[in-house]
Amino acid sequence: MDISDPGLMEDTAAAVTGIARKAGARILEVYHRGFDVHTKQDGSPVTTADQAAHELIIAELNRLAPDVPVLSEESRPAVFDERHSWSRYWLIDPLDGTKEFISRRGEFTVNIALISARQPVLGVVYTPVQELAHWAWVDGGAFRQAGTEQPQAIQVREYDGGVPTVVASRSHGTGNLEKFLASVNQEYGGYELISMGSALKICIVAEGRADIYPRLGPTGEWDTAAAHCVLAEAGGRLTDRDGDALLYNKESILNPWIMASGGGSENWCRHLDGIDG
Repeated sequence: MDISDPGLMEDTAAAVTGIARKAGARILEVYHRGFDVHTKQDGSPVTTADQAAHELIIAELNRLAPDVPVLSEESRPAVFDERHSWSRYWLIDPLDGTKEFISRRGEFTVNIALISARQPVLGVVYTPVQELAHWAWVDGGAFRQAGTEQPQAIQVREYDGGVPTVVASRSHGTGNLEKFLASVNQEYGGYELISMGSALKICIVAEGRADIYPRLGPTGEWDTAAAHCVLAEAGGRLTDRDGDALLYNKESILNPWIMASGGGSENWCRHLDGIDG
């Protein structure tokens, strides 16, 4: 796959968005008829919908690009000695926000990203309950489509002072987040808070509806990659706590703490100073 070919990348993004929609339909079948919940070795929940979406996406991606390996949250773990040599690969979370799925809050997504040179170069985030798709490819821009409406280009907003809008996890609030918010509150005289699940939080920043999303706890690379591409092409940044760009295909599949931010020169990471983690 030639990622320098704009037409090919646009066509691939459209095809992958179609795959995400198919997976979303499969997830909704399970969502509406009932499902079993199991616990993985790491203590996180998994449902029959996760596996159904995983199988569909793997099969569809193998048809689309049979020479590109796939790493899924629900796959057999690919050892680093195997995957560190991959020049590019698909990185997927078939159902991001399983806790939101189990709680029937609707804020769960299908995440599909293409990784090249340790960065996401194509990303699709699909929210089945809302029939909402976000997608982007490198140097191609970022887009949002609700249902059958016309796709709209999206862009982050520029923070130029005042009370910031923070989006935070609905299911993973921590004392570290409270410390971060206290620092923001002290400096800016308050903040507006949006609580949400899954990769949608990063997409909210990409749409310009929020200024920042701090995730001060563990995430996997598959949780962030697709939305990372959307955010970057919308003009935002996804970094670690030091402000360095988030990298993929690390020896550990876990991410460090992350900060998603929109436009402007504000250094939001400095509000993490003194917070352990």
